[in-house]
Amino acid sequence: MKLLKKIIHPSLKKLDENVYHRIAARAVIRKDKEILLLYTKHYDDYSFPGGGVDLNEDILEGLKRELKEEIGAVSYRVVSELGLIEEYRPYTYDGYACMHMISYYFECELTGPLQAPQLEQYEIKNGMVAKWIDLKEAIAHNEHILKYRPKSMGYSVERETFILKMLLEGEKQS
Repeated sequence: MKLLKKIIHPSLKKLDENVYHRIAARAVIRKDKEILLLYTKHYDDYSFPGGGVDLNEDILEGLKRELKEEIGAVSYRVVSELGLIEEYRPYTYDGYACMHMISYYFECELTGPLQAPQLEQYEIKNGMVAKWIDLKEAIAHNEHILKYRPKSMGYSVERETFILKMLLEGEKQS
């Protein structure tokens, strides 16, 4: 899959010591002029449904599991591979100094209705909800977060905003 962007958090000095590696699969789902995103109240940002792929789990199986959990999607199809983002960011759990994450993005199409999501406890606590939103509105919201950088800002907002802008640019060219 094509590398779309490499992001290295400015606070990181070394990228080769005590690195936690993570693979993620994320879905881009559109309907008319809207896109289905996850709004997380704690971070006050929009992100794509999907997440970490479990050890020994195929990327598309991980995507399937995550979409069922986060948005209740049980009937959908992968339309195309959009690309991947590689990022290095601080990660101070279990003795690690940084996380190296590769996020694979897939254009998906819903082929049936959404069911009730099966969010994990921390996602519920953080106020995560699926929301259909205008692409430009999501970009403007996330750009506001990036501009003012509140203490609650998560690390994913830069990555997700890059993909949102890429999608908008693609719309302009078609």
